[in-house]
Amino acid sequence: MLDKMKELWAMKSKMDEIKKGLDSLVLASEDNLVKVSITGSQEVKGVEIKCDLASVDKKKLEAALAETINRAVRESQKAAAQKMSALGGLPGLG
Repeated sequence: MLDKMKELWAMKSKMDEIKKGLDSLVLASEDNLVKVSITGSQEVKGVEIKCDLASVDKKKLEAALAETINRAVRESQKAAAQKMSALGGLPGLG
């Protein structure tokens, strides 16, 4: 029982370390209109409009923003999955 507790404690420590790494990892996704920065833990850190607002169609800008955010989230999910794979599963469950 004590060995399992030690394994769980070690796993928690690894998970905390991975969380810190994801919090500090910043990814960016951009196109011609917008740039979005997001952490590995999926917190949006910045949104940059790269065009003159007077010269762009509102619907086009909204679509570009939504697609760029979604792309950034997918990239952060990939980064999180790569870091979490280092855990190799939970002890005693597989």
